[in-house]
Amino acid sequence: MRVITGTARGRKLGEPQGMDIRPTTDMVKEAIFNIVQFDVEGRRVLDLFAGTGQLGIEALSRGAASAVFIDSSRAAAELCRSNLDKCGLRGTVKQTDSLGYLASCGQFDLIFVDPPYKSGLYEEVLRRIIEFDILSEGGIIVCESDRDTELPETEQFSRREYRYGKVKLTVYRHKLS
Repeated sequence: MRVITGTARGRKLGEPQGMDIRPTTDMVKEAIFNIVQFDVEGRRVLDLFAGTGQLGIEALSRGAASAVFIDSSRAAAELCRSNLDKCGLRGTVKQTDSLGYLASCGQFDLIFVDPPYKSGLYEEVLRRIIEFDILSEGGIIVCESDRDTELPETEQFSRREYRYGKVKLTVYRHKLS
């Protein structure tokens, strides 16, 4: 895994040991950043279920103003910190429950949601993002799931899906008032 572009371009990121963390493939990561390429610079980013932290790190490398990395795993939080250090980037890493964090986290412009595929957490995460008004007006949520997971439509967000092999990206954009 490497940072694709920006200030940390080409930096190799540490990878997880074992199978508890499922990193986003380079092909899918490149697709994500092609989709949001004009919506990263100067934005506040939340990398929920961060794992290695590679999505938030890529956003920081491309000029995001800030990034918060949330994962319940101690090993994942340590890996995020290590990867930020390797890239010479700064972000806030919190080892905490992702759903609990959403209750009092403030607003973000770009949110990456990548829980364990069969966890069933997508709908609850989206419900809390809406309930706690976490996504800024015009903001974007990128959910990575397996190809067969159906994510809901909402009144607040427009939705578009992209498929890459066994992976599906569902991109929600906050409708402007």
